[in-house]
Amino acid sequence: MRTVLLDLTALFICIFISANILVEINAQNKNFYFSKSLSGTEYTTAVLLGCGKRGKTGLNPYYLYRVNAAAELYQKGKIKRILISGDNGRTEYSEPEDMRDDLIARGVPACAITLDYAGFRTFDSMYRAKEIFKLDKFLIISQNFHNERALFLANAMGIDAIAYNCKDLKANKSKFSFINVREYLARTKAFIDCYLIFKRPKFLGKEEKMSHC
Repeated sequence: MRTVLLDLTALFICIFISANILVEINAQNKNFYFSKSLSGTEYTTAVLLGCGKRGKTGLNPYYLYRVNAAAELYQKGKIKRILISGDNGRTEYSEPEDMRDDLIARGVPACAITLDYAGFRTFDSMYRAKEIFKLDKFLIISQNFHNERALFLANAMGIDAIAYNCKDLKANKSKFSFINVREYLARTKAFIDCYLIFKRPKFLGKEEKMSHC
C-alpha cells in the first residue's frame, strides 16, 4: 500500500510539473498587455471570462478590471463582438448578465454582446466557444495567470487564440500567493482533463449564434 501511495504521489508531482511548464511554454508570444499590441491582428471576436461581481469586501477587482478591459478594447476598435462566458448556476447570480450590463453602461452596444450562461469553468468556456458558438479564432480577456491556462485549453481544443491581460492585483506578483498556488493546481487539472480523461463540459446543448451589430 505504501509503495502504491508513493508511486501515485510521484506521478502527481510529474504531472503537476509538466502541466505548469507546458502552460507557460504555450502562452509565449500569445499573451499581450497593451491594446496597441493587438493592432493589425484578426482576432476581432473576444471571449470575456466571467467572475463574480461582488467579493467579501465589495466590488471584485478582477471583475472590474476585466469589464474595463473589454470596454476599452471595443471602444478602440480592437474587437467587434464579445462572448461573455460565466456562471449562471444559482438563483439571482449571473456573471454573464452582470458583465453585459456593465459593458453596456460603458458604451458597448448590446448587439455586440453574446452571453454563454454555462461557462462554469474555464474548460467549459473554451469548449463551448468552439462547439456551441462555432468560434475557432478569438481573443481571450482575463488576468495573466488565468489567460495562460485558458490559452493552454484553447490550444488543446484546436482553437487559434491569443489573450489580452487586463490589470491584476499587486498581491499576485508573488509566485506563492494564494491565487497563484491555486492556479498551479488548476493547470494540473486542465492537463488531466484534456490529455488523460478527455473531459467534456457540464452542459453543451444546441448550437447558438453570435450577435452582430
